[in-house]
Amino acid sequence: MTTEPLPPVLPLFDAADYVLQGNAFVNHYITRISIDKVTDAGLIIEHCADWLFEQKQSENNYKAYRSELTTYLHWCFDVVSLSPIAVTRKDIAKYIDYCQSPPNNLIGYFNVAQFKVDKASGERIPNVQWRPFIGKKQLGKCLPYQLSDNALKTKIAILSSFYGYLISEEYTERNPAQLWLKHSRFAIKRKFALDEDNNHHAFTELQWSYVISTVEQLANKQPQQHQRSLFLITLLYSCYLRISEISARAGYAPIMSQFRQDPHSSIWYFHVPFSKSGKARNIAISKVLLKSLIQYRRYLGLTDLPNIDDQHPIFIRHKAAAHGRESGSVNANLGIRHIRDEIDKLINLAADKAAEDGFDYDSQLMRKLTAHNIRHTGITHDININQRPLSHVQADAGHESIDTTSQYLHTTQTERHQSAANKPLNHLAEIT
Repeated sequence: MTTEPLPPVLPLFDAADYVLQGNAFVNHYITRISIDKVTDAGLIIEHCADWLFEQKQSENNYKAYRSELTTYLHWCFDVVSLSPIAVTRKDIAKYIDYCQSPPNNLIGYFNVAQFKVDKASGERIPNVQWRPFIGKKQLGKCLPYQLSDNALKTKIAILSSFYGYLISEEYTERNPAQLWLKHSRFAIKRKFALDEDNNHHAFTELQWSYVISTVEQLANKQPQQHQRSLFLITLLYSCYLRISEISARAGYAPIMSQFRQDPHSSIWYFHVPFSKSGKARNIAISKVLLKSLIQYRRYLGLTDLPNIDDQHPIFIRHKAAAHGRESGSVNANLGIRHIRDEIDKLINLAADKAAEDGFDYDSQLMRKLTAHNIRHTGITHDININQRPLSHVQADAGHESIDTTSQYLHTTQTERHQSAANKPLNHLAEIT
């Protein structure tokens, strides 16, 4: 990397055209933060980049969101060493205090690009002149820094939207920015509605059957490309994993030894060392998943089942990474965006098959679903079709409350009518 001096706060997200490519300076910083301070910093950056990329159609929105996320993550990582998902309403108040009176060396008095091209190396580097806070000048003199009410409300609105995104991705269950706003002096003047999707969309049995059959056919016809796809889909559905739990990031690379056998009961389970709550959990494995694991490992030339020392990546690349921390490496896990993109393609292929068979409406619905909905599908099917106890599903899903798991209980009006039609008034009437 270049030896150019860096700004006191590192900009974390480049312009929209570059945001998904990553940056060597940012990667180095995030790796250090992940090791020393905030273990899920790499995953937070991935989520931020994905959310920002969705805003690329509006340049003004993109720039505003990017600046606010950078400032907020600077406070989380550098100032208080706290993951955004651990932030409370009281912490948001402390963040606002910080923004209202930031350190002088973090205040700039003119707008500059966050990144620039280094002429010697050609790489994009942080602009040493960039600052996260912009003050005002009058007659050539720097005025005391002030954060207006409108600017403050904008900051909180952006953070609330970001937490709404994290909630939709099931990376957190709370929105501290929204909670702060509800208890603030702005609550009466203006209400910011939390845009949450509480309707856990899942594939229907018919739609899911098309996904599975499509991927199975692909695995048979093109095993070099799609044996991995088949096991990926099977694992996500069977263990209702979050994408973040099986994708590589700074400080975490999923490996085969996460499939473990209890030495006493001989029961196999999948170990998640770090979930969104910060806790590890063990997920029960079905016979179907265990069979799929054996098939997948045989294809990879491995033993049927892993041992506790098996360091082999779970989902290796088909070709070397072009950029990022795994640049040039093939034998490395897939990242979160690569997995999402692959699953999106598989879902669209399955939707094509459904359309060919005349299920046009189902096909249209399927195209709106993503990798995240596979988790919802596994939970929904286990509760409503496989009749697993809620407490078992809660433990495997990693839900902190059984109330969250209960939201996946689905009944139709017809089902409710059928279950009510023949219920007696007195169960013991025929005995007396």
